[in-house]
Amino acid sequence: MKKFASLLLVSIVGGVISVGAYKVFSESPEKVEQASVLEQPTYIPTNFVNTPSTTTTSNTAAAGIDFTVAAEKTIHAVVHVKNKITTVAPRSIWDLYNGTGRPQTQIGTGSGVIISPDGYIVTNNHVIKDSDEIQVTLNNNKNYTASLVGKDPSMDIALLKIETEEELPYISFGDSDEAKIGEWVLAVGNPFNLTSTVTAGIISAKGRDLNEGDNLRQSFIQTDAAVNPGNSGGALVNTNGDLVGINTAITSQTGSYVGYSFAVPSNIAQKIVNDLLEYGDVQKGLLGVFPLRRNSKYAIENNLNEIDGVYILEVDKNSGAAIAGIESGDVITKLDNVKVSKFSDLSGYLSSKRPGDIVNVTVLRENDYETFAVALTKEKTTNSVRLMDMKLENLSKEDAEKLEINHGLKVTDNDNQQLYKELGITPGYVLVEVNGKKIKSAKALQNIIDSYGEDQIRVLAFINPKGQYERFIFR
Repeated sequence: MKKFASLLLVSIVGGVISVGAYKVFSESPEKVEQASVLEQPTYIPTNFVNTPSTTTTSNTAAAGIDFTVAAEKTIHAVVHVKNKITTVAPRSIWDLYNGTGRPQTQIGTGSGVIISPDGYIVTNNHVIKDSDEIQVTLNNNKNYTASLVGKDPSMDIALLKIETEEELPYISFGDSDEAKIGEWVLAVGNPFNLTSTVTAGIISAKGRDLNEGDNLRQSFIQTDAAVNPGNSGGALVNTNGDLVGINTAITSQTGSYVGYSFAVPSNIAQKIVNDLLEYGDVQKGLLGVFPLRRNSKYAIENNLNEIDGVYILEVDKNSGAAIAGIESGDVITKLDNVKVSKFSDLSGYLSSKRPGDIVNVTVLRENDYETFAVALTKEKTTNSVRLMDMKLENLSKEDAEKLEINHGLKVTDNDNQQLYKELGITPGYVLVEVNGKKIKSAKALQNIIDSYGEDQIRVLAFINPKGQYERFIFR
């Protein structure tokens, strides 16, 4: 009897539970939806102020960007570039003893971007420098021998051409001036000899000068898209697949990507390409101003080191800037509609212009802003150059005969306190070698500075006013 009572009690309890469950799950859809809302995380007010108007997380925002269109439009227009350099060098002690040698072939690799259906390709100058033969491999593994159309070592851009009867996929130039900091971009190239590889990142900065003002023509786009050895000469594109830069360099202690990469802006690259095709060389339009170098002694002593703009130290009296009315002491703040905060902003914008182009230059003068229409002038023969805050001029015939030398640049001014006070390099010294290479003209030295930057200059050799040879090594 007790056993039957226990079973009856269990049956009753089970029935109650079943009815309750049926009641819950047979409710209307509205009630079920309301119940599910209560399961969402509860918002807890805090004392922090949230400025964004949306509640999407950064991962959700990134997920909303579609990179597939840009990748599909560009991956087949990026090529693998291989250069062969053949040198003759001694390979044994007998070769060294006899002064003979045998050919040695070195292989260098990089990337390139097809910019026209008939086979014009943009790459970095350092990718094909000193090459005896240039090979291009398309993404479909077809191989071509490329010819060098022209190059601009100062901006590290080279133009190649391959001959083909078929129309090739290509990437259109975008407007790099319109590219925004924080904008998503893709880097497309051939890192580590892999076939076309796509990485994504954002534009981290614009107008970047890697040598802190030493190489005044540098004006890179900085991005955090992964770029590694082999990516040089590849494409930096926006999410529309437009070319906004040519990947050129990374900052790394290991030689591989660590978070920073740099690209030549597309507006500069496109202008170089057009010049090479139309004129055979690069046409450089000059404003005709000499800027104050930041961190120089004069800038620091006169509280000019933190100016937002480019302080004009001197104006070439025959330049378009002088004719337009720009004066020493003016601060350039804008070129056309482009803001200028530092000299790399100015030089980068002017690198996309030619002699004869009109540029509206806005300057700050005595707390007022004025705008001048300046006609850019053609680059003249260089008779002087600045190196490490020294002004050097081509050697006169009289000085060359007096010192019995046939090359060198005479120091006419020296604002570098270390070189002047500690090492005794005063006006009258003659610079004869840089990194072991003889310097024959101001133009030759300027080419070295433009191509490599002052930070790569390690050894300077001078003839002092007494005719003695002095050599200085910088570490």
